Amino acid sequence: MQKDVTERLLRGLYSAVLYVLTPVTVYHLIWRGFRFRDYFQRWNERYASYDEPAGPVDIWLHAVSVGEVNAAVPVVNALRQQRPGLRLLVTTITPTGSERVRALWGDTVQHVYVPYDLPGAVSRFLGHFRPKQALVMETELWPNLLFGCRDRGIPAYILNARLSARSLRGYRVLAPLIARVVCTLRRIGAQSQADGKRFVALGAPRGNVVDTGNLKFDIAAPAGLDAFVAGFRARARQRPVWIAASTHEGEEAAVLATHARLRRRWPDMLLLWAPRHPERFPRAVEQAREAGWKVATRRRDGWPGADDGAFVVDTLGELMAFYACADVAFVGGSLQPVGGHNLLEPAAVGTPMVTGPHLHNFAEISKRLKEAGALEIGRDAEEVGALVEALFDDEAERQAMAAAGRELVERGRGALTKTLEMIAADIPPP
Repeated sequence: MQKDVTERLLRGLYSAVLYVLTPVTVYHLIWRGFRFRDYFQRWNERYASYDEPAGPVDIWLHAVSVGEVNAAVPVVNALRQQRPGLRLLVTTITPTGSERVRALWGDTVQHVYVPYDLPGAVSRFLGHFRPKQALVMETELWPNLLFGCRDRGIPAYILNARLSARSLRGYRVLAPLIARVVCTLRRIGAQSQADGKRFVALGAPRGNVVDTGNLKFDIAAPAGLDAFVAGFRARARQRPVWIAASTHEGEEAAVLATHARLRRRWPDMLLLWAPRHPERFPRAVEQAREAGWKVATRRRDGWPGADDGAFVVDTLGELMAFYACADVAFVGGSLQPVGGHNLLEPAAVGTPMVTGPHLHNFAEISKRLKEAGALEIGRDAEEVGALVEALFDDEAERQAMAAAGRELVERGRGALTKTLEMIAADIPPP
């Protein structure tokens, strides 16, 4: 009884704080909307207000944004193949994640934004869709959502679960509440043993944590990749090409400086530039032009021309294919304490990689790639530029890194099978 009283008290305090902060959520949507107009749309879903009734869904899968949606692709596709009539709901938080869901599966899955973690919104959301199983990607430990699943008898799982040492320290502020949250989960499929140990340290029962491996190793190359690369090369010609991918605002100066450095050595060098956030696409075009280069974009021009100095990839869902077009990749989110971004996409298509030092979100993967010889890590922007330049001087090293990356991805496959086995008992029957 004491545990129930303590939980109610903790949940009540947490929810009271969220209600007080509700005006901040509106401000956040407005602020993001001025940068990316899609944030002005579908506010009703953020608060779980729906115009049309919805029947019960078999499985609800939550993926925050593009990266988590991409990680969920093998799971969703496998479930749909096993059970063609399965009713799936996929939720995201960001408009880019929403766009990726629609691009992948169209209307064959239901999609809305996940609501804010307010008790009323959570109750309306779960009552509206009535899922029979909940699958949450990576590290979305929203207390009211997960308590709500438990209270309604909905078995909930965390898939591809990751928890950095830094995130573990951050959760300690809410340790008594979060410890109870992780105990509501049926199973936690951890990306690695280290991630699993950190979830146990957070409060998860040891027997509920399964080392399934990283689903991102089970990534498949895009269909028609060879034709895509051939089309790219037919327009760009046989020029040296590097890609700066998933870059953040504070990394843009480093991208520009590195490209200027490379073009002093190789005047026909082409930069493929894919900023992390769509609202930065126009600014990337503007900055490249200010640097004095002719600029093309994916949406406007389709392909780079022979005299373009930079090509901005201003679309979603094509990054892996453009990795395959490049001789060297810089993966962003690593020159700032963002924690890095997916390193397995360039590895899977055989593109040698350089990153900055901030890789805490991909600590295990970056360690394995570095040890395999598929990744170079620079201490700062200057060293990253030097490493990219050195790779263009050494074709044999690029080929060796490409082969090492492909081999590591192949060896790492298998998380999908383990994940499907973990959740199989609670997949609703036909």
